[in-house]
Amino acid sequence: MARAAAAVCGSYSWQCCARTRATRSRPSASGHRIPFGIIFGGTDVNEDANQGEKNIVMGRVLEEARFAVAFTESMKEMAQAQWPHAKGKIYVQSQGIATTPNAAFNWNTFLQRSKINQSADNLHIFLLICGLRQVKDPLYLVDAFSEWHQEEPSVYLVIAGPEVDPVFTREVKAKVRRAAGVRLIGEMPQEDLHAVVKNCFAVVNSSVSEGMSAAILEAMDLEVPVLARNIPGNAAVVKHEVTGLLFSSPQEFVHLAKRLVSDPALEKEIVGNGREYVRMYHSWQVERDTYQQLISKLEGSTED
Repeated sequence: MARAAAAVCGSYSWQCCARTRATRSRPSASGHRIPFGIIFGGTDVNEDANQGEKNIVMGRVLEEARFAVAFTESMKEMAQAQWPHAKGKIYVQSQGIATTPNAAFNWNTFLQRSKINQSADNLHIFLLICGLRQVKDPLYLVDAFSEWHQEEPSVYLVIAGPEVDPVFTREVKAKVRRAAGVRLIGEMPQEDLHAVVKNCFAVVNSSVSEGMSAAILEAMDLEVPVLARNIPGNAAVVKHEVTGLLFSSPQEFVHLAKRLVSDPALEKEIVGNGREYVRMYHSWQVERDTYQQLISKLEGSTED
């Protein structure tokens, strides 16, 4: 009997399938009567679909997939416009969020390792979580932030994430070495990263495009303010001055960040609204139930 397979985005241990995007689905699945489903990650629909060869490959994968999942209605509409033949098989399920910060994590040790030699009580750490690749645009804020740091030495920008693109990673490292107040750390275990999020002042997203940023949602869940670049994927989850702050330029980011630092009432309001938003719309239990239903369809189809 053929086994059901799915390429499923997510971070929970109950999910038995590897995280992937449609363009990364293995060719070996094609023509082997193994029922499978795929989940759009964001870059595939926002960027890869505009490249001819990738668009064709993704279309072929979707022809064979038993289902496809988009995080938002707008992502679903974009996918349907690119591949009309897939209209009947695309479902919408937002990312479910569950955070597990490491209770034993030592914040002061982390700061020392990051070469931030100031008292934690006086610091404002802005954390940018992303894989080092161009679509995440980790250098977007570096110059403006470095200038701000020279005016206000208590603010730091820490960029955290894996080295996805080796060539671009070298560019990022070279830039950060020259930038005052900016630090680059590597990939971390998820529980440690959640602990860093919980201890930082705010989480930042500067991506050129996003599907649905888990880092933003995790920050909201951990009651940490979010400042995000004003792009469709971010604006779908961040309502300006309600669940976070949206910026359209490095200069606007600095303006909003200064405002957030100086206005505890605004910080409290954004944090409370963000936490409530995640609880209402990004339940991991609902996400689990949706995928269990979809996987059960795959398992049933192996009898065909």
